[in-house]
Amino acid sequence: MSATTLNIPMPREQLERVVRQVVRERLAAGEPQLSVAYTPNLVVNISARHMHVSPDDLQRLFGPEAELTVYRWLYQPGEFAADQQVTIIGPRRRAIENVRILGPVRKMTQVEVSFTDAVALGIDAPCRPSGSIEGTPGCVVVGPKGSIELKQGVIRAERHVHMSPADAGVYGFKDGQYVKLRVESDCPTTFERLLCRVDPRFLLEVHLDTDEGNACDLVGADGVELLG
Repeated sequence: MSATTLNIPMPREQLERVVRQVVRERLAAGEPQLSVAYTPNLVVNISARHMHVSPDDLQRLFGPEAELTVYRWLYQPGEFAADQQVTIIGPRRRAIENVRILGPVRKMTQVEVSFTDAVALGIDAPCRPSGSIEGTPGCVVVGPKGSIELKQGVIRAERHVHMSPADAGVYGFKDGQYVKLRVESDCPTTFERLLCRVDPRFLLEVHLDTDEGNACDLVGADGVELLG
């Protein structure tokens, strides 16, 4: 079984996060004498330019029997930044090298860039939720063993928050709802239209792109807060 499947051991730190989340949620929903106040642990991370790849496109780029291998585990359970990287080429041969692939593989290939990246590539990339690629522009992707020409799939990922049903219950949010993120820093910023994505598999995490993270000085932030 390849490294692109679920046969990937979860790292200890990721497993501990999941266990703590499950324990907190079950205590909060338990018998009155055992219940505790459930306090969500909000994490905000910057998601740099990257690519999601289908099994077929992975083999076209990296050769037959190619597998994604783990470079670094990400915050969400089972997700990782892969060792494999590609070059993205836009119109008039404008290119960005060393774009990392995220795993595991997906049904559709998709490239996620920031607004600055899109300008550098010469691509008018729309702001879309991940997976919503119908009618989006494409690009050429070059790997060590071959290249592919995407007819569509280049987007600026809509800022979003992953959360479990327990997290959504505390905040009073629901899947598909748009909320706000307040970042307290030397450049205090409130982001509008933050898409809620609710799933039992998710840990509470906001994804901003590099432009957004730099604009609010996320690295130097004193605090973050979700608002309805």
